[in-house]
Amino acid sequence: MTLSMKKSALRTVVLAGAFALGGASGALAGAGSHGHDHGTRVAQSDDTRTIVATKLSDTLTLLTGKGGFTGGNVVVSNGEDGMLIIDDKLDAMTARLQKALADIGGPDSLRFVLNTHWHFDHTGGNAELGKTATIVAHSRTRERMSSAQSLKAFNLQLPPAPKSALPEITFDDSLSIHLNGQELQMTHFPASHTDTDAVVYFTGDNVLHTGDLFFNGLFPFIDIENGGDVVRMTQSVEALLSAYPDDVTIVPGHGPVGTKEDLQTFHTMLVETTDNVRDMMAAGKNLAEIKAAGVPAKWEGWAAIIDIPTWNSIIYASLNR
Repeated sequence: MTLSMKKSALRTVVLAGAFALGGASGALAGAGSHGHDHGTRVAQSDDTRTIVATKLSDTLTLLTGKGGFTGGNVVVSNGEDGMLIIDDKLDAMTARLQKALADIGGPDSLRFVLNTHWHFDHTGGNAELGKTATIVAHSRTRERMSSAQSLKAFNLQLPPAPKSALPEITFDDSLSIHLNGQELQMTHFPASHTDTDAVVYFTGDNVLHTGDLFFNGLFPFIDIENGGDVVRMTQSVEALLSAYPDDVTIVPGHGPVGTKEDLQTFHTMLVETTDNVRDMMAAGKNLAEIKAAGVPAKWEGWAAIIDIPTWNSIIYASLNR
C-alpha cells in the first residue's frame, strides 16, 4: 500500500514491518512471547510461512499462520452443506490457504467467505476465492473496498479492490446464515477497530470469531483514520462480554484462541491503558511525553504487533479528536 502500489505488491511492504507503524508512529515490537508467530522486524521469505489447521469441533477448523505474518485467524465450517470461511488472510497466502481448504473439504466445496472487516490481512484472498464463492460482509466493507483507501499509520495507499474481491451480500446490523446444522449470527459493532467490524457466532458449537475486536494478549491496532475509536472499541468488547455464554470459545483476529476470561483481561487492558493516557493528557503532557511514559507495568508484555509508544499514540489520537 505505499503511494500508488498495486495490491499484489503490498504484501512485501507489510511483511517487512508486519504491522509496524511506519516512521514516527513506531515499529513492531518483538513477537513470539504469546505462543504465535505474528511477524518480526525482518521481512520473511514466502517459503517460511505456513498455515496450520486445528480442529475446534466436528465441523469447525481454525487456520493460523506460522513462520511469519500470514494475516488474521481463519475459521472454516465444513459439512454436508459445503464450506464457509471467516476471513482469508494476506493475498500472498492465497495459494497456501486454498491448499489448506482442499485438505479439509475439497477444492470445489467453498460456498461463502465472510469478512469481519475490510483490512487487507483479512480480505487478501477475496479476489481469487470470490471468483467462485459468495463474499459476505458489512455494507461499509464493500464501500471501502470499492474505492481507494488510505492507511496513513502504515504510510500506505490501497487501490480499489477488483470486482471479484467485493462482498456480494452485505448487511447493516445483523445477518443469519444457516449452514452445516447450525445458525451463524453475524453482528456489526460500529466505530470500534474500524467502522466495518462484524463478529460471527456459531450457535451450535458456541464458537465466536471476533475479527479484530479482540487481539488476545496483544495491544491491538485500532484504525483511527478509518472509523476506529479506542473508547468505542472498549464499549464493543464490553458488549461482547455480555452477549455470549460464559463458556464460549473465542477466536480473536490475532493471537491464540481464548475464553471469556481472556476477553475480560483484554477489556481491562483497554480501560487501564486508556485511563493512563487520559490522566497524562489531563496533566498537560504532550504526545512525545506520553509515548515515552509507557504503560502500567502489568501490560508491558502485550507489546508484540504494536509497541508501547505506538499504542499510547493510538489512544492519544482517539482521545484527542
